[in-house]
Amino acid sequence: MIVKTLEEIELLRQSSLLVGKTLAEVAKIMKPGVKTSDIDKLAETFILDSGAKPGFKGYGGFPATLCISIGEEVVHGIPGNRELKDGDLVSVDCGTFLNGFYGDYAYSFAIGECDDKIIKLQEATKESLYLGAAQAILGKRIGDIGAAIQNYVEERGYSVVRDLVGHGIGRNLHEKPEVFNYGRKGVGKKLPENLVICIEPMINMGVKEVVQDKDGWTIRTRDNQASAHFEHTVVVKANKPEFLSTYEYIDEVLKQNINIR
Repeated sequence: MIVKTLEEIELLRQSSLLVGKTLAEVAKIMKPGVKTSDIDKLAETFILDSGAKPGFKGYGGFPATLCISIGEEVVHGIPGNRELKDGDLVSVDCGTFLNGFYGDYAYSFAIGECDDKIIKLQEATKESLYLGAAQAILGKRIGDIGAAIQNYVEERGYSVVRDLVGHGIGRNLHEKPEVFNYGRKGVGKKLPENLVICIEPMINMGVKEVVQDKDGWTIRTRDNQASAHFEHTVVVKANKPEFLSTYEYIDEVLKQNINIR
């Protein structure tokens, strides 16, 4: 596990804030009829104009700036000609690379008039993220984060994806440790102060099992039921975690955009 200096944390904060601003730009056009490829182009242009590079494009061969995953797609959806439609739940995962450090986090948008079940899944996944992040304090363990997420969502009848996890972040997009979204309290590696991690629960309406599409990227639920995905980047601290990421910019757009929540 690579513990960061205070100077490195500030550079990570800049990269993370750019992710939030990019997601806010994306939120402005999230509505029925918009192609996911157009959303991706907007994000790429905004990141480049901000003096950074897309963190995902070319990473492991990924062909786009954003991962856009709709409905039963869990993560790593490739933007294309598919159009958003009323009732969709859409995970948008964004990465940036600025001043030698990566930013990475995600938000799931509910488009138009969504079924109440979709909204409840969205809200529960988002809440589980904050409960997990609250465990990112000095002396706690990886299992404490996962247990907080798992217990909350399973009590509400949802399941936690096991095949995909959160991660450390810094000069590399994915660093140690793996941050599980399930687990037991008091189990796993101890968290050192100034470790920077991405916590990203992927929560399914139905079964926890997932499958990968033939495109080699898109992960979807095995039973084709909906999935939600939220992600924050946090610094482990002595008393409470420090968030490098924020949904503040997105929230400002959501207040004005009646097409999404």
